[in-house]
Amino acid sequence: MRAAFIVGPESIRIGEIAVPEPAADQVRVRIDYVGICGSDLHYYFDGANGAFVVREPLIPGHEVSGRIDADPTGTWAPGTPVTVHPATFGEPHPDLPGDPHLWPGGAYLGSASTWPHTQGGLVEHLLVDRAMVRPLPSTLPVRRAVLAEPLAVALHGLSKAGDVRGLRVLVTGAGPIGLLAIAAARAAGAAEITATDVLAEPLARARELGAVHVIDVSTEEVPANAYDVVLECSGVAPSISTALRAARIGGTVVQVGMVPDQARPINIAPFISKELRWYGTFRFNDEIDAAIELLDAEPAIEQVVTHVVSADDLQAAFALARDSRVSGKVVVAVWPTD
Repeated sequence: MRAAFIVGPESIRIGEIAVPEPAADQVRVRIDYVGICGSDLHYYFDGANGAFVVREPLIPGHEVSGRIDADPTGTWAPGTPVTVHPATFGEPHPDLPGDPHLWPGGAYLGSASTWPHTQGGLVEHLLVDRAMVRPLPSTLPVRRAVLAEPLAVALHGLSKAGDVRGLRVLVTGAGPIGLLAIAAARAAGAAEITATDVLAEPLARARELGAVHVIDVSTEEVPANAYDVVLECSGVAPSISTALRAARIGGTVVQVGMVPDQARPINIAPFISKELRWYGTFRFNDEIDAAIELLDAEPAIEQVVTHVVSADDLQAAFALARDSRVSGKVVVAVWPTD
């Protein structure tokens, strides 16, 4: 079977590997679609994602959807549409009983954070633990289901803010995660959603997903003390400072966007003077189940996907995904089985 391997900065090759055989506690999934995430972009263009350096050929991809190919127990018939929770959780931590995504020693599909690396889903057939499989409702298309993982990230971030019904929500950064955060906040009953970005094209997509107001921060200033909840989805230092300034006194800021593992200048004076609640958020626990339900109930969320590119043209797919002027979420259509 075919698989895509990142072997260094801007270097990806297609290789042939053996079709894996599932054990009793595993399932083999025939992958149909793989979304390109920000971490995939870093691995491809930089050869590293923060501190995690590609040290062996890495199969990227943790946003996947497809169909059951083999289940040794017969629980799921071949062809059953599914998505996959990309995490295997580590050793239970006594202080974090309800947060297995924070337990040490876990792994994530398509990640160089482990050694050997945890290979990902840009492959014809993916072997996963049975507990990672999520069957899809009959009304949810497999292509839309590829958004379950990034939508779960947005839902987990939103959960840190608590109940947002009737609240004013600001989403900073209108990339794919920001767009999905807008959809999540709208579904959760936010009274008014504002989105920021530095480009007109992402802001137009934000309006389509439910943002009532958009602000081009390259030409406009975000109002201070104006929002009950801020979901910071860019991971850019000036945007984080803006988020802290934009939150109202006693408001909430949730850092959804990943940041480099390096010192960055951020103005935290508003965090102190307004006694803000400022939460970090990392991946997700079980919000993928809620993401599947929301994707099934709200077909319009699929607008986040702007391009579907064949796995035979991966360089073009990664270039598109990097250019937020022309793309939202870029999805790779994996090769058909021979």
